[in-house]
Formats: sequence, structure tokens, C-alpha cells
Amino acid sequence: MTALEGITKPLFSVVIPNWNGARYLPTCLNALQKQTYPHVEIIVADNASVDDSLDLLRNHYPAVRIVALPENRGFTGACNAGMEAAQGEIIALLNNDTEVDPGWIAGVVGAFERHPEAGIVASKMLLFEQRDQFHTAGDLYRVNGRLANRGVWEKDEGQYDTDEYVFSACGGSAAYRRAMLDEIGLLDDDFFFSAEDMDLAWRAQLAGYRCVYTPDAVVYHHLAATGGGVTASYYDGRNMIWILVKDYPAALWRKHAVKIFAAQFQLAWEALRAWRGEAARARLRGMLAGVIGIPKMLRKRRSIQRRRRVSLAYLESILSPVTDN
Repeated sequence: MTALEGITKPLFSVVIPNWNGARYLPTCLNALQKQTYPHVEIIVADNASVDDSLDLLRNHYPAVRIVALPENRGFTGACNAGMEAAQGEIIALLNNDTEVDPGWIAGVVGAFERHPEAGIVASKMLLFEQRDQFHTAGDLYRVNGRLANRGVWEKDEGQYDTDEYVFSACGGSAAYRRAMLDEIGLLDDDFFFSAEDMDLAWRAQLAGYRCVYTPDAVVYHHLAATGGGVTASYYDGRNMIWILVKDYPAALWRKHAVKIFAAQFQLAWEALRAWRGEAARARLRGMLAGVIGIPKMLRKRRSIQRRRRVSLAYLESILSPVTDN
């Protein structure tokens, strides 16, 4: 018998952050209502939407728990509020612009059962409009501090059809053990939006929890339907710097510093060359904000690095080289 087996299956909590996503919620919630897994609670954490989201939920989805926030607290704020309200042994974040396969929850739970060492499970995320094309098969972190979606834009030809260790799960469909979250904490509210899932994965990896990708949990994703653009560019620029300051071990910094600074210089140079574009200017503002916020991240770094239980050799083994696609 595994840790998740027993007389009843563990309660599985799904937390859906929402901000003016009424047009997407029915597809998302209807798919969750068709799950083969029997023990589920669904929570929508609403970021003070001004569309019909709350009326839709109250009138058509009475079984859904609503966490109504008084203001927009970003992706991290909504997710954290939902996770704090969740009662499940497994807590999954799910974007409101997704549609999950009927076996999605069963696939996630099965992966946790097969991998007691895992604190995170990553789903097989495919494009909503092109369902044979990948968004991600688990996320990667490169030694130079760049983030990547494994398999992005690839056609699904069975190349990711087995359970595999990855660095992180995309926050659009990431599943976490509650016991792990109780130890390492929830998402960092200072991140607000973007790369918060990678920051949590770093804390998990440092504490000795693995992240497992499973092809049994399938999600179809619209991609940036309720986010992205200029907003994403700003927070990408800022938060990638913050992860390097907060989570990246000193010994790895010493080994890969040239690659790290080269990657940041390249990002800044590309943004400068595209200065006329609003997104490029937003990235530069974000990078500046990232530098300004370094002292704050250094204060967080001390406690995170003190809790590291894994070797540097292990961490190097799960980081991806710069040459990876």
C-alpha cells in the first residue's frame, strides 16, 4: 500500500485563480465535473472581477467554493488564498483558460502514488486549439537562469509518454502535496505574476522533493488568454532576477556566473534593440525592478539556503544546459 492509498482516496483540491474570466470558466468547470476521480473540491479564487464571473459561479456552479478577494492580488495572491482555503491532501493550481481530460485528476494522483519522493506533479499540457501540439511536458531551469517549457511547440508523437523527473511544473496545472507546502510555504506573493511556480519548485528541490511529469494527466491550454503581453514581459524580467538572487546556490553561482550574466545581458540587449515595442520597454523596467529588489530577496535567501537538504551534484543533474531546446 502506498502513502496515498487507503479506505478512501485523498481529497484533491483544485484551485482556479480568476480575474474577469467568465467566458472561460464554463469550459474549465464543466471538464472538472466530468472527472473520473471521486473525491474532489473545486475552489475559484476571484481577483475582484468586474465581469459576470461571480454571478456565473453562484447561479450555475453552486458546488464550487468561492474565495472572493476584495482587490486584484495577482496570480500569486489568488492562488495562495485558494490554497489556504483548500482542505485536500493534494492541491492543484489550474488556469481558468484550460480544459482537462476526464482522467486528469486520476492521472495526477496516480503519479503521486507511484512516486512517494515527489512533492510536485507536472501535467501534459497541450494547446487548446491544436491538441496534438505541446505547451509543456514539465518545465526546465537552465544553468544560466533561463526558464523553458520542455517540448514547447513540438507535435505530440509519443516522445513524452513516460513519467520523468523535471525541474518544475507549469503553474497553469501544477499539483502539490500539502505536506510539502506546509514545509516550504506557498507561492511568494512578492512575485505577483510569472515565474512564481519556478520559485516554488526551487524551494521544493532544495528541500529534497522531486518534481515528476506524467503523461497520464492531460490539460488543454489556451495560452495567455487572461494574462501575458506587456504584463508578462515586466514580471518575467523582474522575477527571473529574483529567482537567481533568492534560490540559486552560491557554489553554482560561482561556477556559472559568466553564463548567468551573459543571459541577462542578452535579454537586456534584445529589449533595447526593440525599444519601440511596449513589451520590450516593460521587460527593461522589470529587470530594473529586479535589481532594485535584490536586498529584499537576499533576506529571503538566507532561510531558503539554510534548509537545503540535497547535494550540489544533485542540483546540477536536474539543471538543463544552455544548449537545450
